[in-house]
Amino acid sequence: MGKYIYLMLTLALCASCQSTSKKSYNIDSVASPKGTEIFQPNWENIAKNYQFPEWFVDAKFGIFIHWGVYAVPAYNSEWYSRDMYQKGHHSYKHHIETWGPQDKFGYKDFIPLFKAEKFNAEEWVELFKKAGAKYVVPVAEHHDGFSMYDSDLNEWNAVKMGPKKDIIGLLKKAIEKEGLVFGLSTHRAENAWFFNGGMNFPSDVQDTTITLYGRRYDNEKYTEDVAREWLTHTYELVDKYQPKLIWFDWSVNNPVLMPYFNKFMAYYYNSALDWGENVVVNTKQGYPTDVQVWDVERGKSGKMMQFPWQTDTSVGKRSWSYIDGEENKTPEQIVHDLIDIVSKNGNLLLNIGPRADGTITDEQKEVLLSIGKWLEVNGEAIYGTRCWKKFGEGDTEPAKGSFSDNAATAYTAQDIRFTTKGNDFYAIVLNWGNDGVLVKSLNKEAINDAKILGINLLGSDEKINWEQTDEGLKIAFPEKKPCDYAYSFKISFDKKVGEHLKSEAINEVMKHGS
Repeated sequence: MGKYIYLMLTLALCASCQSTSKKSYNIDSVASPKGTEIFQPNWENIAKNYQFPEWFVDAKFGIFIHWGVYAVPAYNSEWYSRDMYQKGHHSYKHHIETWGPQDKFGYKDFIPLFKAEKFNAEEWVELFKKAGAKYVVPVAEHHDGFSMYDSDLNEWNAVKMGPKKDIIGLLKKAIEKEGLVFGLSTHRAENAWFFNGGMNFPSDVQDTTITLYGRRYDNEKYTEDVAREWLTHTYELVDKYQPKLIWFDWSVNNPVLMPYFNKFMAYYYNSALDWGENVVVNTKQGYPTDVQVWDVERGKSGKMMQFPWQTDTSVGKRSWSYIDGEENKTPEQIVHDLIDIVSKNGNLLLNIGPRADGTITDEQKEVLLSIGKWLEVNGEAIYGTRCWKKFGEGDTEPAKGSFSDNAATAYTAQDIRFTTKGNDFYAIVLNWGNDGVLVKSLNKEAINDAKILGINLLGSDEKINWEQTDEGLKIAFPEKKPCDYAYSFKISFDKKVGEHLKSEAINEVMKHGS
């Protein structure tokens, strides 16, 4: 009898431990864990109460990190987990030739090979800081359903398998230690249907006990059950890691998911009030641009936006994750894009893809460090600035819209972008001009009754010659270049910029993303 009582007490204690180790989430409520419920799941309420954080508007430049199990095959793209099951796709054939038939070696079998043995969060963040980034957004979970964090809800995670480390937790600690802002992205919504092409393999994807593979639904199909599951997992990320930015891929605008996404926004914003933080949500489409930050994938807005927005793009042209044979953009191309984006009230979130072992390629490191060198000279014209009444001038038209930024734009010395800060006006000239530059937007009429106190080129000690004319402000270049590309003239006025400058050619300001 004594042994029986002892056994029952032991079982009760174990049950108690299990019940307290996993937090329950009431997704029918948008109140924060402390009971805050100022934000409600409707756009009118959120727009009334939400303010875009100054830290985000000031930051301008962040780093995105796509790193996960898909870095092991390192082929074609981060969509390998889906494409390897799609008959007719070259990844399907590649998988059989390299790893064997899918029913013998499925995507789950890559996980033990994803060891991350050389991963060092501190080294990564040191690199990102040298690159000039102000916030960092690692992928917490991609479409493949493998959580890079310590999840109580998903057994397929990096603590229990693969690296055997809380990757997101380690990055958060290192990011915040260096004074950068920690964010994360979650792509779990797409996991519901991502592996549906693999249902021809009974010993792999067809085995529904392998929850890594989601629901195997038809393409972009969602149910209320999936939506509730998605929201529970998203609440977990909010509570466990308290990110100041959460980025989402395209399908959260699905009509089934949208009501739950509105709940998420309300819960996240309410929780942030308890933390004493201002936070950011990123989506691509479907949501008003005054309740969250509109994000453009691999492209830019063609016009200035009323509300802060963001471009997410990658150093690599072919993939978001590490792949063999990647072709990378040049630092000059990325810097030009950064300048154009900032002049239009946007931020740039630039992605890198580490190898499976946790190392970053030398080429991508060099791109980041080169961007950092440019920002060391010109950061004053980027960080903490605000856009003017028009984003710039020049005849060269850069590409706009999603998936348009792989090719570099050939700018001339007459292509200029504008930013402002207090009494200072920055004219960033996108190419060197031995004959100087004419800033047409700053003619005598536009300058009005303001007085220019001085003009200097950031990074240069040489005296800058300039002249006000009816046609515009003529500025001569110095003899020596202060950097390798894009040159920032700082024009200091005796009044706050914007209170006195007029423009006859103000671009239409877009209120909504498209």
